[in-house]
Amino acid sequence: MVAVTKTWCLTRCVSIAGVPPAPTLVAEATRRSGVVWVGSPTAAPTLVWHLWHDDAVYVVCGGSEQSLPALGPTATVTVRSKSGSRVVDWAASVHRVEPGTERWVEVAPLLAAARLNAADAAGLIARWATSSTVLRLSPTGVV
Repeated sequence: MVAVTKTWCLTRCVSIAGVPPAPTLVAEATRRSGVVWVGSPTAAPTLVWHLWHDDAVYVVCGGSEQSLPALGPTATVTVRSKSGSRVVDWAASVHRVEPGTERWVEVAPLLAAARLNAADAAGLIARWATSSTVLRLSPTGVV
């Protein structure tokens, strides 16, 4: 007999019914996860560290940071539990956070604080501005 957990039922049962997962499930699961899988129709899912802030995932990629294949205007985010089982998949709209913008000024220091084992913590944000990309992945409400 298979035990059906609350998380399993919320993600699988809701998806089977064709209804997107509740925004609170997406937010809570993603916020608690230090890493997520990000993919698109043209790119295989890649494991990335992230920051959940302002109801979106923020990812730093490129340069000396983590590698992420080019994403189009949309992506799929998969959140897994510590045991590796899938908690929730959600569709995201992808937007670049431009250096110097209001959003950059708000998010870059938060990302820097969340970044573990940075080689040059003091110059991290300046390096990101010149050689990396910060992406904002916002839930679209679609599974």
